Amino acid sequence: MDLVIIAAYIGAMIGIGFYAKGKATSESDFLVAGRRLGPLLYSGTMAAVVIGGASTIGGVGLGYEYGISGMWLVFAIGCGILFLSLVFAARINRAGVYTVSQFLELRYGRGGSLLSGIVMAAYTLMLAVTSTIAYGTVFGVLFDLGKVPSIIIGGAVVVTYSVLGGMWSITLTDFVQFVIKTVGIFVLLLPAALIKAGGFAGLAEKLPDTAWSLTTIGGGTIVTYFVIYFFGLVIGQDIWQRVFTARSDGVAKWAGTVSGVYCLLYAVAGALIGMSAKVILPGLADPDDAYPEVVEAVLPVGVSGLVIAAALAAIMSTSSGALIATATVAKEDIVSVFRRRRQPVPTPVAEGGEHLTPAQEHDEVAGSRWYILGFGVLTIVLACVISDVIAALTIAYDILVGGLLVAIIGGMVWRRGTLRGALVSIAAGVVVTLGTMAAVGDIYANEPIYAGLAASLIAFVAVSLATPATPEPIRAEWDRRVNHKRSTTTDSAATAPQV
Repeated sequence: MDLVIIAAYIGAMIGIGFYAKGKATSESDFLVAGRRLGPLLYSGTMAAVVIGGASTIGGVGLGYEYGISGMWLVFAIGCGILFLSLVFAARINRAGVYTVSQFLELRYGRGGSLLSGIVMAAYTLMLAVTSTIAYGTVFGVLFDLGKVPSIIIGGAVVVTYSVLGGMWSITLTDFVQFVIKTVGIFVLLLPAALIKAGGFAGLAEKLPDTAWSLTTIGGGTIVTYFVIYFFGLVIGQDIWQRVFTARSDGVAKWAGTVSGVYCLLYAVAGALIGMSAKVILPGLADPDDAYPEVVEAVLPVGVSGLVIAAALAAIMSTSSGALIATATVAKEDIVSVFRRRRQPVPTPVAEGGEHLTPAQEHDEVAGSRWYILGFGVLTIVLACVISDVIAALTIAYDILVGGLLVAIIGGMVWRRGTLRGALVSIAAGVVVTLGTMAAVGDIYANEPIYAGLAASLIAFVAVSLATPATPEPIRAEWDRRVNHKRSTTTDSAATAPQV
């Protein structure tokens, strides 16, 4: 029964991809869902993309090992979404671009998309690879398969629905996955695990006092979670690409805030499930086994299949978001530079941009599909050969935050920042982060990210002050498109149905 439910879920994901194919008729539809998502779909897809396997299986495992302080990983992610939504999402949404690098070009002028695109592509590709390995592991357990066949089967599912409908497929599948995760975690697993453990009284009686301390996991670990995951969520292409789908500033800000609050609740729920598992199943050798083990221990057959599908949904939503982000960055920021595209930053329809003939739109969508297919195959291949996934993901997050954070946030809050300052900041951040990592000899050390951020900030300020200010026409276009509200009656979504 459990396998039937999971197989039905997988079939439904592919079916949604075929349905969404008819909705993805333009580049805007394919890459950013036509920029017309309303509050319900937007909040669901945003929550789905940030709550992945690490947040679900890993979050429960941290709760098993450290008690309530195991919530901090997911809590930092939720705080990142709240900060992004309340402070920057409306401005990001107004820009009308497809990538973080295009946003930087809008702010600083042409010349920065290649370097920032390479850094961002490295991060999103590695995120896709690690997610693929994670759901490949789940497939292997469910169907008793080896690593490579499991990754190929699981990867084929994600690549298929992503290629078919692009962001529309991913949005609709993400929303279904969001519903499954919500029901699986909050409605089924959390109450069942708490009841089996004797409720909060049972937890208090059978767990040590340290299980109820918010700092048991360690102050340094908590700070690291915020430095890496909080800031990583604020500037990641996979997250920004969701912001670009919002139909208005209000949706980007307030529906995103709902997603952030959801993540905070998810963090607490995961820690409580892990604590309950500690009472029910003491002595597990690997804390990450707590999720599947407690599902089997407290839920009946059939229901447990739905909750396992919830973990699978969490992983697949992150993977598909990272995959389309990688393809979009490669197409828009890297390859376009070598093709010398005249218009590197998209212009909204109402301002004379994005008006293509049906044949041109078909070519753009077809091209994006080939990019997703190509990077999907590359992701599956890398997932089959990479062994240390945590190390790979740590490096990806470190170069993302160390390299791009200052240039992105600095450009939004400091008018004196310049293109040369941004470029030197990115290069210095990446080089110092990786160099410190090599010097320390520990990928997981905190020093590399702190050193990289310090070098990036110093370079940004010093070079910006030493070089001419950003030309006034670029500043004027930035202010016009980002610092003023986008009209909901004249933008590209005006004539399209809103959902």
